[in-house]
Amino acid sequence: MRLGRALFLALPLSFAFAGPIHASDSENIRAAMMKTWDKPEARLVVEPVVVVEGYAIAGWSQGDMGGRALLRSKSGAWDVILCAGDDLRKAELLVKAGMSEAAARQLAADLSKAEAVLPKARLALLSKFEGLVMIDPAASHAPHGHPSHAPKP
Repeated sequence: MRLGRALFLALPLSFAFAGPIHASDSENIRAAMMKTWDKPEARLVVEPVVVVEGYAIAGWSQGDMGGRALLRSKSGAWDVILCAGDDLRKAELLVKAGMSEAAARQLAADLSKAEAVLPKARLALLSKFEGLVMIDPAASHAPHGHPSHAPKP
């Protein structure tokens, strides 16, 4: 099984986070991901997070694995709708995922700017995710078996 597919078989698909009223979307996404996967023995790093018109891309790494998640805000919760590596940097993919062309171009541009300041080693981790995994947020289920390199719920 490819690393990317194995990872998303283990992920809860919806992040409901009732953060402070003043918390930004990126802070809410980061806090929810940290609450779900960060462990003392496997620290999760969520950076960068960019948000445009109810969609977000969050770069993540945990140990020697990493990738990017595309999220959508719905009813106060952030749902992961797909995960990939470098493909999530392309506006064309974001349009196929449901974004307007203008919003997709803006999100891709914002991601490019945010990633331009990252160390090369961090950027390489975000590119490690293999393939593209579409997620159906309505099919959310409890996590089950996962490889040791995946974020641990």
